[in-house]
Amino acid sequence: MVQTSTPADKRLIKKYPNRRLYDTQNSAYITLADVKQLVLENDQFQVVDAKTGEDLTRSILLQIILEEESGGIPMFSQAVLAQIIRFYGHAMQGVMGSYLEKNMQAFMEIQERLAQSNNIYGNQLGPEAWAQFMNVQTPVLQNMMNNYIDQSKNMFVQMQEQMQDQTRSMFSVFPFGNVPPDGKR
Repeated sequence: MVQTSTPADKRLIKKYPNRRLYDTQNSAYITLADVKQLVLENDQFQVVDAKTGEDLTRSILLQIILEEESGGIPMFSQAVLAQIIRFYGHAMQGVMGSYLEKNMQAFMEIQERLAQSNNIYGNQLGPEAWAQFMNVQTPVLQNMMNNYIDQSKNMFVQMQEQMQDQTRSMFSVFPFGNVPPDGKR
């Protein structure tokens, strides 16, 4: 039996064997759509199995993503999903998770900057003026995205180099002979 404690600032949601979700804060059953709304509102919550206390939050979030991917316009292409699956069990699995998380944070920062620009200029401009403003901003946005891509690429290369260095130091105790840093003999 796995017991998890929920900090006082997190909303506790219990999942019962009948697959129903119970919001302990509101004393009511809720749906996955309600949990999605909590995510959209940045509310902190934890989903636990009502019987065992096991933390099911990730599982519920993955269910929401599955529903979103199944309906409407999917965010991930088939190729991206296949590539993510290939990283499970791979030596780079942990690195990939960290890489994706850092890229998501960088993307969110870009999105915040765009939202701030919208708040500064959006309320004062009509549709035509806003379209003109966006035409002027396009090079700026492209530059931001290029910087984001460059940062992402550099971060990935840096992680690869760290993994190579760790691998070299780990295998240096074995009698394989000297392997040059570029891996070529």
